[in-house]
Amino acid sequence: MQSYTIGQAARLLGVSPDTARRWADAGRVTTHRDEAGRRVIDGKDLAAFSVELAKTGAAEEETSYTSVRNAFPGIVTAIKLGDVAAQVEIQAGPHRLVSLLTREAVEELGLEVGMEATARVKSTNVHIDRV
Repeated sequence: MQSYTIGQAARLLGVSPDTARRWADAGRVTTHRDEAGRRVIDGKDLAAFSVELAKTGAAEEETSYTSVRNAFPGIVTAIKLGDVAAQVEIQAGPHRLVSLLTREAVEELGLEVGMEATARVKSTNVHIDRV
């Protein structure tokens, strides 16, 4: 299971590290200490929190503006696998992006809920890069 430091989580949520620390201190997202003593958040917990945050609009206190060739770094929040096709959802700050791709592509990338990924948008297509 992938874990994220407070700084990494803040970047994925589109807020400052101080805001992410305040949310963790308030118990809004669960943290634990890794082997190095850093506070980290499990990927699945961060994925669930990012979806909740987007629904409540709480991230609006620090809006993230991302425009690097339409790249949206975020966290995988859902994967639906069919026999041939797959649907992957990424929460990138306040943005929820959905990509339809092959099951084979999801397996090759090794995508899992809670994993960091970047959605690249071109016209109506959403491409996913594993980080």
